[in-house]
Amino acid sequence: MTKTMLSILKVLDTNPDKILGSRAISKRLKVYGIDLTERTVRYHLRILDERGFTKVFGKEGRMITPKGKEELTQALVSDKIGFIISKIETLSYLTDLDLETREGNIILNISYFPEERLKDSLALMNPVFSSSYVMSKMVILKRSGERIGDVMVPDGQVGFGTVCSVTINGLFLKAGIPVTSRFGGVLQINSEPVRFTALIAYEGSSLDPLEVFIKSRMTDVSGAVGNHSGKILASFREIPVVSIEKATKLRETLNDKGIGGILLIGSPNQQLLEIPVGLDRAGMIIVGGLNPIAVLEEGGIPTTTKAMSTLYPFAELVPFHDLL
Repeated sequence: MTKTMLSILKVLDTNPDKILGSRAISKRLKVYGIDLTERTVRYHLRILDERGFTKVFGKEGRMITPKGKEELTQALVSDKIGFIISKIETLSYLTDLDLETREGNIILNISYFPEERLKDSLALMNPVFSSSYVMSKMVILKRSGERIGDVMVPDGQVGFGTVCSVTINGLFLKAGIPVTSRFGGVLQINSEPVRFTALIAYEGSSLDPLEVFIKSRMTDVSGAVGNHSGKILASFREIPVVSIEKATKLRETLNDKGIGGILLIGSPNQQLLEIPVGLDRAGMIIVGGLNPIAVLEEGGIPTTTKAMSTLYPFAELVPFHDLL
């Protein structure tokens, strides 16, 4: 698999429900720094067709196949080093929620679980959404065949969207406060945050750390919620020292507007829960947007999750408790 063919698959994957011709693909490849003629694109597409990575729709063009999607997730992992931090920065910039009007886009995590387990899933998640360990009580739920943004919910599954913690980065950036995402981790709770028991740096990672921790069954969100003693998903970020006062005020505003998640803001140049910070920086700990999904895995309900999946209008979300 060459980088050029991988980039063609990326173009098709970002438009999963559209048939794209060689001209459209050629234009979109320029985003990846690849300048190819339509004829050259067609040459590479024929190879992808032969390998079963793309499907031909006559003269209209191609769509990516499930086999192509699988190849895209596994090929050239060395090229994906730093992918997560790059995605965080891109989505932070694109977040445009207006806190006054509540209009604009936030970042959603999208998770899937079996449709026949919907009632059980909502019951398990209910205590989490009644706690402070969620980013927001606003969610979106769609049945199989329906869409969450540009994502189609698979057959037999329920699509469940939760506000991603990277939304905080975007809202802080819009307010003039740059945020550095350093680690995703598992945070020990004993009535209050105690320490991180596991950390993965975003810089250099090709996978979302919180997805890894969920599938590794390293959380105890149900314990943290029910007994005030457990382990939740959280992330460690840094902000400039000069912005601490403004960040504290913005935190209060966000809470009033239905977006929480900021557990702690540290002191200038001081460790926060044993994690050192850079020069003239302060630490900030934010709950993981996937804590409700972690509790499903803890309860034996299989899930598939794509963190930072899509931008979505905040105004179209509904309170979780309206789903009960």
